[in-house]
Amino acid sequence: MLHGFVFFCLCFWHLVGVFGVETDEIESVSVMEGDSLHLQTGVNKIQEDDLIMWMCGDYCITKLNISSQVISENNERFGDRLKLDHQTGSLTITNIRTTDSGLYKAHMIGHKVSKKTFNVTVIAHLPIPAIASYCPQNPSSSSGSSVSKCVLLCSVVNVRDATLSWYAGMSVLSSISVCDLSISLSLPLEVEYQDKNPYSCVLNNPISNQTTHLDINTLCHTCAECVCCCDSTKAVIQLVLSALVGVATVAVLVYDITSRRAEQKRRAQKSTSN
Repeated sequence: MLHGFVFFCLCFWHLVGVFGVETDEIESVSVMEGDSLHLQTGVNKIQEDDLIMWMCGDYCITKLNISSQVISENNERFGDRLKLDHQTGSLTITNIRTTDSGLYKAHMIGHKVSKKTFNVTVIAHLPIPAIASYCPQNPSSSSGSSVSKCVLLCSVVNVRDATLSWYAGMSVLSSISVCDLSISLSLPLEVEYQDKNPYSCVLNNPISNQTTHLDINTLCHTCAECVCCCDSTKAVIQLVLSALVGVATVAVLVYDITSRRAEQKRRAQKSTSN
């Protein structure tokens, strides 16, 4: 009963500040999804009359009382993923999820009252960027430049708080960033077919990155064939059309000559009969 009353008082103290505890600085912590998060109280050893309570937002999730008994208050959200160090009162969350992001506060009451606050950001694993090439819609443009260049597109899906960039060696050529969840993130690049620079597409966030290296010989070879194919097809079509026009012209000439000869023959026969 006594422990329940103390727990109620602590929650009440957190909400309305009846103990007048000064708010400490917020410490920002980033952790990768699936890893374990460790939040330290800064206490070397809990004294017999100490009481430590951890909160996530406005919810009391667990506490450590003077008997070193752990009571979890939010099992539906964290289940058995919460671990408390009985020596220091530090909190560990295993197999952390992106939904676990938020403010975590440790309230400590003993000979003195203190509080530690952590702003936790759980970052999802980054997907590997995919690079694809495609033929321009008009491969034989007036400038002719598109025929000698390969158009590439680097893409990722379902990312947030990340940046997608094209690199030539160690130099950034272009980049695009997203803060909120995005269905698709794409970045184009145009290179020469014979370009020997080491190109790569990199997706990164504050604590990790994924890189896909460009193989120009593999990706751009297909596009080059497509352009050549397009040019060859166009040439064949032009040749066939020219041949058809030539045949039609000859046919017209033959018909005209045959018609004239037939007309002359009819006239000659008519003159003889008269």
